[in-house]
Amino acid sequence: MSTATVAPARQQTGALVNQVVRRFGDRVVLDHLDLTIAGEELVVLLGPSGCGKTTLLRLMAGLDRPDGGTVEVPVRRAIVFQGDRLLPWQRALRNVTLGLHGPDADQRARAALAEVGLAGRERAWPKELSGGEAQRVALARALVSDPELVLLDEPFAALDAITRQEMQGWLAHVLVSEPRTVIFVTHDVEEAVMIGDRVVVMSPRPGQTVVEIEVRLPRPRRRTDAAVVELRERALAALGVDT
Repeated sequence: MSTATVAPARQQTGALVNQVVRRFGDRVVLDHLDLTIAGEELVVLLGPSGCGKTTLLRLMAGLDRPDGGTVEVPVRRAIVFQGDRLLPWQRALRNVTLGLHGPDADQRARAALAEVGLAGRERAWPKELSGGEAQRVALARALVSDPELVLLDEPFAALDAITRQEMQGWLAHVLVSEPRTVIFVTHDVEEAVMIGDRVVVMSPRPGQTVVEIEVRLPRPRRRTDAAVVELRERALAALGVDT
């Protein structure tokens, strides 16, 4: 009988998924899935709806447990969802200090807001923020606890195309200035290639990896660069899309 555990990672900042199984009733979503994430690597999980991307993210966040296999993750981790999930009755600074303790909580929150480009917006109400600003507050709330692993579940999906591209560029800048281990879920092939160090394409079949694509291009990246176009076509081909 296989074990089903979520435990601290042996690596300092990386993560390990070993033979993980997750079922919902008779439906198998993850079927003996293996995945290794190195420290300070940004891995993008790409695939169609229902292939198990968010399920895997929830397991790594500790919001769910596997039916089999093991998930080893750092103790300090944070998750950001598609919606910003800000408290509308709290200003930006107080949304970031949620769960923080100690006399330096405000200072740390201000530093996190500055890191995401929102210095001076500490007293803004959520309704006064644009969609991109609200999502940056949510990211600041995740980063303020100095997590070893950041889990991002389609954080830019609800944004308009221009803001989404701006946020992709901002994320690339933040990760260059202060590298972190990140797992990023998306349906967007171009987004995956633009921000990832590695793209893991998930199959519509239960929890199977079709292909892993190493990106390893310097940042910032241009969408029209030949290397980016080639990688995008490889990812589309792995998804079964005729380019």
